[in-house]
Amino acid sequence: MTTDTVNVPKTMHALRGPALVLTAVVALTGSGAGAAVAAGRPAGSPVMREAARQVLNAGAPGYMARIDDSRRIAVTAAGVADRRTGRPLTGRDQFEIGSNTKTFTAVLALQLVDRGQLELDAPIGRYLPGVVPNGNGITVRMLLNHTSGLFGYTADPDFIAGILRDPHHVHTEQELLDVAFRHEPLFAPGTSWSYSNTNYIVIGALLRKITGKGLADLVQQRIAAPLGLRHTYVADPRATGTGRGYAHGYSISFAGPQPVYTDVSTWPLGGFAGAAGAIISTPGELSHFFSSLLSGKLISARQLRQMKTTVPLPEDWGKGGYGLGLMRVDSPCGTVWGHGGDTLGHHSTAVTTADGRRSAVTDVTANLGDTTPNGGAIRFRQVASAAETVATCQMLGEPVPSEVLDALNGG
Repeated sequence: MTTDTVNVPKTMHALRGPALVLTAVVALTGSGAGAAVAAGRPAGSPVMREAARQVLNAGAPGYMARIDDSRRIAVTAAGVADRRTGRPLTGRDQFEIGSNTKTFTAVLALQLVDRGQLELDAPIGRYLPGVVPNGNGITVRMLLNHTSGLFGYTADPDFIAGILRDPHHVHTEQELLDVAFRHEPLFAPGTSWSYSNTNYIVIGALLRKITGKGLADLVQQRIAAPLGLRHTYVADPRATGTGRGYAHGYSISFAGPQPVYTDVSTWPLGGFAGAAGAIISTPGELSHFFSSLLSGKLISARQLRQMKTTVPLPEDWGKGGYGLGLMRVDSPCGTVWGHGGDTLGHHSTAVTTADGRRSAVTDVTANLGDTTPNGGAIRFRQVASAAETVATCQMLGEPVPSEVLDALNGG
């Protein structure tokens, strides 16, 4: 296995907690390692090369990271984008960004607040009467910051089992909501916190009701086009706007004597993730989105303050808070803002500093398909989490703590 880290001067580059899961498997199915494309430039940070090496050793077919420390951009890529053909991963490939989509969806909602078309503290029942149980007791803000108490449809084991039985079924928005609303609320609205993809499916319905447009059109017209994001779009329902530069995603199972890989790249992501997690992007464009958001280019300063007003996270989610589609992560190397994203075949993170000047985006081109703990799955989670922290520390220019390096190396 080889890795390639390319340092690019900032001025030369054009604009562009636990896992936040789309599956119910919170642990969340031959070798995927391969050579990265050589760019003819000196290798960069040794610790990023080591992070890439350990992620591949843990079973991932590919790993890519883009780190902008406000002076230059370093792109690290390792492994393959496609296990069947052996095509190397380049660090510029499109990939499923999963729940990083929620930040896009929240931006679209806050743009409506800026336009006077939506009120954060109004009940969702005002805009979608009869759609959400107890809709008059749940506000738009509660949906955006996961304090609504609504059961997450991806936590229904029958839902995930159904996807595995018929992976090409395209779920309607109503089908997803029906799954969620078969379950009782987890708590009274506003009294606790629980991450729920259902909240953002409802927000997607709200956006369509107010604007008359679907999420794909809204993302393109109000975010991607203004920012010049040419490779960022909603899978509706599949990832069709991809060419050769597309990172396949794999579900891995470590339950047997050898890892088993399932290529899920042709499955209809938009048909079960929707406004909660169906966007396709690239490391560079996802970085540009988060940097633009935190530097005030997408919503007003007032709405950005609302977005960054957080509620505490449970202890098992680590240190930080959750705002309106935006997380505050108090990492060992400093506080950053961003989100994470898990699909059936990708595990990614996107973080930036409070001023948007520094950013880090990472993607592991695999996710766990195991439903019960095992050594391979535990190691995969441990390495993926440690690699995220390494990238954050590199972005902030801070030394990686020894306990993080120990975790990365199997301690």
